[in-house]
Amino acid sequence: MSAIPAAADVLAPELEVLTLPEVADRLGLPVTRVHQMLRDGALIAERRNGVLVVPEQFLAAGGVVKGLTGTITVLRDAGFSTDEMLRWLFTADDSLPGTPIEALRSNRGREVKRRAQALAL
Repeated sequence: MSAIPAAADVLAPELEVLTLPEVADRLGLPVTRVHQMLRDGALIAERRNGVLVVPEQFLAAGGVVKGLTGTITVLRDAGFSTDEMLRWLFTADDSLPGTPIEALRSNRGREVKRRAQALAL
C-alpha cells in the first residue's frame, strides 16, 4: 500500500479540520476509501500534530465540494506540492473575491480553475 500524501501543518490553526474517520463518516464511506481518495488526489490532507486531517470546507452535503478534485489536478499538473495547493486554496484572492475554496463552495469553480490554469503558464 502506498503512503498517503499529506502537507505539513500549513493551514491556520483555527481552521476547522476533520480526521479521516470523521471524513469517512460524513461521506458515508469506509475510511479505506478516504485513504484511496487522498492517494488518487480527489482530496488533500495535512498532517496536524501527527494526525492526518482534511479541511472541513472540502466537504459539502453529499460529498466533496464540486470542482475541488479537478482544481487539485490542475494544481498538481502545474507542479504544486501538496503544501502549496493547500496554501493556495485558502489564500484570499481579490479577483475572486475571497479564497479559492470559498469560490468553489459558492459554485464558482470555473473561475477557480481558470486561475489555477494561469499559474501553470
